[in-house]
Amino acid sequence: MPRRSILSAAERASLLALPDAEDEVIRHYSFSETDLSLIRQRRGDANRLGVAVQLCLLRVPGQGLLPDASVPSSLLHWIARQLRTDWARWPQYAEREETRREHLLELRAYLGMESFGLGHYRQAVHAATEQALQTDKGIVLATSILDSLRHRHIIIPALDVIERICSEAITRANRRIYVALSEPLLDVHRRRLDGLLKRRENGKTTWLAWLRQSPVKPNSRHMLEHIERLKAWQALELPAGIERLVHQRGAVRRGATLRRRC
Repeated sequence: MPRRSILSAAERASLLALPDAEDEVIRHYSFSETDLSLIRQRRGDANRLGVAVQLCLLRVPGQGLLPDASVPSSLLHWIARQLRTDWARWPQYAEREETRREHLLELRAYLGMESFGLGHYRQAVHAATEQALQTDKGIVLATSILDSLRHRHIIIPALDVIERICSEAITRANRRIYVALSEPLLDVHRRRLDGLLKRRENGKTTWLAWLRQSPVKPNSRHMLEHIERLKAWQALELPAGIERLVHQRGAVRRGATLRRRC
């Protein structure tokens, strides 16, 4: 069975989107004299332009130049303007995979950045699991992971890796929530909860579906039904304070997710 997608296509595109507005491009991608000195050590306009582009992408969004990465023309124009070279030389560099890798290693050392490895993956999963106890929203978890990696000067891996971290964190958090809620239950509680899956006397819905029905227009008949639901919940006699064993925001979000899937 394929893994459920944690991020939508729009969310994936937004996570590593490059700045587009002119003021943002200037703010994020202006070179210092030290940067220019490093770039000018390369031979040929294409190599200088390529090193400059990789330097920019390592800083924002925090990735090196991927083989299929497309660089916005606005960024190429701004970089070429600073280097006083022709941005049209870019295709000559973009097709040289070995050269790109060599330059990427040099720039990582220059910026003091680490490659993403197994240890970083485990740390990210651990941190994301703690956050996933509060929310199972993939974009929130992924953004937090990326912010942490950037703060620690670690190269951002492919988005598939980030999504895998989010998925594993949510799975671990769900298991912890399940254990926290199920451990206090006695056999009698479990039997009562199992009974919610049986159909009611009218045979149309289960007890659980009936209890989850949204409030309707207030009137005397609906008020009596609401009182019946409260009595049914009270009859379960679940352990006191069980709702405080998990984060309330996380419980609410998972309840909403469960309702959408049912």
